[in-house]
Amino acid sequence: MRILLTNDDGIQAHGIRALYAALQEAGHDVRVVAPVAEQSAVGHAITFHTPLRVHEFREDGFSGLGVHGTPADCVKLGLTSLVREKMDLVLSGINKGANVGVDIVYSGTVSAATEAALMSLPAMAVSMDDFAPRDLKKQAAFAVSLLPRVPWSEIPPKTLLNLNFPSCPFSEHKGLRLCLHTRAAYRDWYVERQDPRGNPYYWLEGEIPPHSISPDRDRALLTQGYVTLTPLHFDFNDRETLALLQRHMDADEGR
Repeated sequence: MRILLTNDDGIQAHGIRALYAALQEAGHDVRVVAPVAEQSAVGHAITFHTPLRVHEFREDGFSGLGVHGTPADCVKLGLTSLVREKMDLVLSGINKGANVGVDIVYSGTVSAATEAALMSLPAMAVSMDDFAPRDLKKQAAFAVSLLPRVPWSEIPPKTLLNLNFPSCPFSEHKGLRLCLHTRAAYRDWYVERQDPRGNPYYWLEGEIPPHSISPDRDRALLTQGYVTLTPLHFDFNDRETLALLQRHMDADEGR
C-alpha cells in the first residue's frame, strides 16, 4: 500500500519513527508529512493567515517532510501538493497518550486522520495510553499488521478507525476489542501558580469521572488492558433534535 504517515507529536517523535520502520519492514510505500514541532491538542485547526514552510528530514534510515503547521495542515498539504503519488491510506500516530472519548475532538492525531477521511481516503489514528513511552516497536508492528485485515473498500465515507494501546507492556495486553468510544466528558480545572516575578499563570488539569465511564467502551476497556479499535464517523447531524424542533415548529404554526 502507498501510505501517508503523519502525527501530532512532531516528525522526530518516537511514535512516528516506530510506525515508519514497521511500515517499511512490511513492504509498504511510505511518505511522511508531519509537523516539525509538537502539535498536541490543536484539534482540527488549519493555517491560513501565515504561509506553510516545509523542511526535509533525512536521518538514520528515515526520510520525511516536516511542516511548520498543524496535523490537518500536513494531510491537506501532503495529499494536494507534496506527494505526487496517489495514496491508499493515511496513518496518524503513534500518539503519546490515549485518544478516547472526547479526546477525539481535541486530538491532532485523530484530526489528521479525520482530514484524510473528509478527503475520501481510508485513515487510521493510533495512540498509546502512556505519555512517556520508551519503545513502541511492538505496538507499531501490531498496528501495521491490522491494515490488511480491514475491509477498507467497505468502510463508509467520512469514517476513520481509532486504535488505542493500553499502558501495560505489549506482551501483557488482553487482546483486541472492537468497541464504541465513551461519551463521558472531562471534569477540568486549572492550577494557578506564580512566575518568579509574582505574576499568575495557569496549568490545565482534568479527569474523566470514573462513575461516568461506560464499562464496555474504549476508556474502560483500555484501562483493563485491551487494545481498542473504534470506528468514528463524522456526521454531526442530530436527527432526533431536528425531529423535535420540527414537531415544535409545526405545533406553533398550527395554533
